[in-house]
This record gives sequence, structure tokens and C-alpha cells, in this order.
Amino acid sequence: MTKPLTVMFSAGEASGDQHAANLFLELKKQMPDIQAMGMGSSKMAAAGVDVRYDSSAIAVIGVVEVLKHYAEIRRVLAFMQRLVAEERPDLLVCVDYKEFNYKLAKFAKQQGVKVLFYVSPQVWAWRAGRVKQYGKAIDMMAVIFPFETAYYEAENVPVRYVGHPSVDKVHPQYAKAEALRLFGLDGQRPVVGLFPGSRANEIKRLLPVMLAAAVQVQQRLPAVQFVLPQASSIPDALLAAYLPEALPIKVVKNQPYEVMQCCDAVMTTSGTATLEIALFTVPMVITYKLSPLTYWLGRLLVKTPFIGLPNIVAGKLVVKELIQHEATADNLAAEMLRILTDDAYAQTMRAELVQVKQALGQGGASKNMADLVVAMLSCPLASASLSQRASLNQ
Repeated sequence: MTKPLTVMFSAGEASGDQHAANLFLELKKQMPDIQAMGMGSSKMAAAGVDVRYDSSAIAVIGVVEVLKHYAEIRRVLAFMQRLVAEERPDLLVCVDYKEFNYKLAKFAKQQGVKVLFYVSPQVWAWRAGRVKQYGKAIDMMAVIFPFETAYYEAENVPVRYVGHPSVDKVHPQYAKAEALRLFGLDGQRPVVGLFPGSRANEIKRLLPVMLAAAVQVQQRLPAVQFVLPQASSIPDALLAAYLPEALPIKVVKNQPYEVMQCCDAVMTTSGTATLEIALFTVPMVITYKLSPLTYWLGRLLVKTPFIGLPNIVAGKLVVKELIQHEATADNLAAEMLRILTDDAYAQTMRAELVQVKQALGQGGASKNMADLVVAMLSCPLASASLSQRASLNQ
């Protein structure tokens, strides 16, 4: 009997786990007998992937955090390399988790295993020279922003723009009026969303500042309502330790998109959430704090003038960014109050967020990725010439 085709996934963070799960579900529609295994977490397991290592233990960001988990990360990398060598999958799909997956991809190529990298490293922000390095370690780069293809095409690295996964994902279950009712919010009064992040260290660094800003906003606008989406990764006890009794805040679990559409303005951490909020065209302010060492290294290495994804996609400052020493309660409150009281300012921001939404296209990322996987499984990329490989990108 013919051995079933096997795809190996390597996803090191919650977002990558979700992207890989969605991709595999689409892939099974085209190839019902396809098998998959590798590193991921609960979403991939639920989709039918044989998860050999639960990546939630190494889902960390920042120099200091990575150093703390360095021994485990090295151990897992060695484990994944052995998996490649022993099981020899027909295709390795590396999903985000850049540095780890670059090393794994490089090893896989040396073993003669085809490699598809999903979600490009931010070469437009720092270390543009990595394009050549990745070109030697992969067979195809799948990018989620349309402007990223130019960086790889310039170095003759096969690349495909597949669309941003958030475009498909950002669909609330309820209409805005119904969501407001379910959350006990008054549609006639302004609603401010607090999005402190999905990691414990983000909660600890940013939520106290957001709450202090919220107090100032309420003092100026007593009718304002506050809502906070709680990620599944954040324990109740951690959140409860910061929420003040004197400031009424509606906490909503696991319904971020329902919360987003209810908001008139949002304070949010930097990250994918900023793009998701942009898809609802809700005015926002982006804020972030890193450990001093991580921030110092970032200032040395990062070349882009922006940290917020809506601004990066737009190529200009659409929403204000308050990073590190600028991430103060006074600054956050001032921006929230401007959005809530200056109609012309808020409308201009909404109009520019509409353009960001349009730039991201119509979606279909998981389906496009599945099509790409099928094409790569059908084509002997590992032995093909560069020109033959590049034809996949047409």
C-alpha cells in the first residue's frame, strides 16, 4: 500500500497553533488521507494533528524571557530535528516562531526535506539580510502582508502572498446591538475597550497603566463604560489582582471580536490585536512596554519607524503609538479623550483604518495555504532548479 503523505508542523506560539490548525482543516478537504504531526498545542490537536510536543511551555517573547527558557527551547529544537531525521515528512511547515523555526528549517533542508515557511520574519523592520539566509533554508516563503513579497523577489527567493489570517478570523458571532445587550452595555454611552494582551507579563506591565488612564477618562467623562476581553491564557486570579473595585469594568471571556465591535475607542497592546481592531475600523491607541534590555536591543536593531501593524500596513502614522517611557497613564488618557471628544479626529482615523482594511484584501489565507501545500507536495521542489521553484509563485 502507498504510504500516506505526511506534513510536519512547527508552531511555537498560540497564534501559530491556530494558523496551523486552520491550514490543516482546509488541507484535509483536498487531501482526506493526509497525515500531520509535530509541535503545536490544543488547536492543532483538535484539528487532528498528532502533537508530539505542546509548545505552550516555550511560547515566550523578549530577550529576557527567551533566556529564561533557553535550555528547554534548545532541548525541543533537538527533539524536532530528530523527528525530521527519523520520520522524514513529505513537507515541513514552519509557522512563525522565527529563530527556532529558521534553525529547524535549515536542518530539514540539509536532510532533503521540503520546507514551507508561513508568516515571514519582519525583514522590513530589521535585519533585511535575513532574506538571503531564509532563501537557503526554505523552498517557499508564504507572506501575510502584500508589501512583503518585494523583499523576497529582490533576492530570487520563492514567495507567495496568501493573505492575512485575521481577515477570515475577525467575524463576531453577534451583531453589535446584541453584543452590547449581552455584555450589559448602554449603546447610548461611550464604550472604551482595554486590551492588555494575552500574556502574563503584558498584563503585569500594561494593565495597571491602562487602568490608571481609565480612571482619568472617567473623571472627565463620567458616562464612559469600560470593557476588557480576557484571553483564555490569562487566569482569573491574575486579572482580579489588578482590577479596582472603584472602577466598573465589564470583563468578557474569549469573545474579543464581540468586544471590539462594541467599542468607540480602544487602548491596546502592540500585536495582532491592533490589526483585528483596525478591521473593525475602531479608533485606538497602541501601547507597549518591554524589559529594559529587550527595548534597548530593539532600538538598535529595528529600522521601521512604527511598531503598530496598522501603521506599518498604511506606511504612515494612522494611530498613535505610546511605547516604553511614553506609555504613561496621562498620555493614554489624553489620547482616549481626544478620540472620544474630537469627532473630526476620530472620523479621520476611522477613514484611514478603512484603507488599512482594504489593503489586507479579501482573506482566504488558510485556503490559499492549503492550495500551496498541495502544490508543493505535488512538485519535487527539493531537487528543482530555482527557476522551476519560482514558477510556483506565479
